[in-house]
Amino acid sequence: MSSRRDLSIAGVVLGWITLILVLDHFATHDQQRWLGVGTWLVLLALLCGESRRTRLQVAVVVCFATAVEWTFAGWLGVYVYRLHDVPWFVPPGHGLVYLAALAIGRSPAVRSHRRFLIPATAAAASAYAAWGLFVSSRLDVLGAFWALCLLGFLRWSRQPTVFAGAFVIVTYLELLGTHIGAWTWSVKDPIAHLVAMGNPPSGAAGGYGFFDLAALGVTDWVTARRRTSQNVASIAGEGAQDLVVEQPVGAHHGAEARIGAA
Repeated sequence: MSSRRDLSIAGVVLGWITLILVLDHFATHDQQRWLGVGTWLVLLALLCGESRRTRLQVAVVVCFATAVEWTFAGWLGVYVYRLHDVPWFVPPGHGLVYLAALAIGRSPAVRSHRRFLIPATAAAASAYAAWGLFVSSRLDVLGAFWALCLLGFLRWSRQPTVFAGAFVIVTYLELLGTHIGAWTWSVKDPIAHLVAMGNPPSGAAGGYGFFDLAALGVTDWVTARRRTSQNVASIAGEGAQDLVVEQPVGAHHGAEARIGAA
């Protein structure tokens, strides 16, 4: 795919996220549902030009992120949305964020500058985490932990540019969402009340990286299973073909033996 299309996907996602969060600032529950419908339509439209593998990855991210949202926002209250629910636009929104990060990461323009962009992303994430630990008026231990996770993804991932793209998209999303009050992070974790969190956590993109790992892991597993099934079917087909060929040959030799005996 060309850099123009990949970067246009990222641009569409950033523009739609901005529009949705601004509209959500004044939306009721019913209006949030319509924003959710619109977000689903945008996601499906962008997926029309994607491969089956990418569509599967996005589906995994949406399912995994939905479970995380209902657990940590809907149940535990690690962060709370403005209307104390999980808005309908959030699950497909996660799919859009992943697709944008993937589009940035696979873009030839980005990949050709990876030697500069990966260290620059690591430096920016580290600086942001240090600010949350030592400068911000609100201590951010969770952000520093997630920043370490992001550094690990940038160092050892097969596609580090995807995580660089995720840092850009997720950081923008979190700063905008918390600034306009779409959601608010708790001061400390609501379970043990030990881990301080920023609003937003500085390394949120590192936490989001686990969505990427889930997408890649499940997709690799499904692909491996599909190849195994195809190999088994191919071997079975070849075996059946051999039996069909050998039967007439055996009958021919049998006829020759009977003639010889006569």
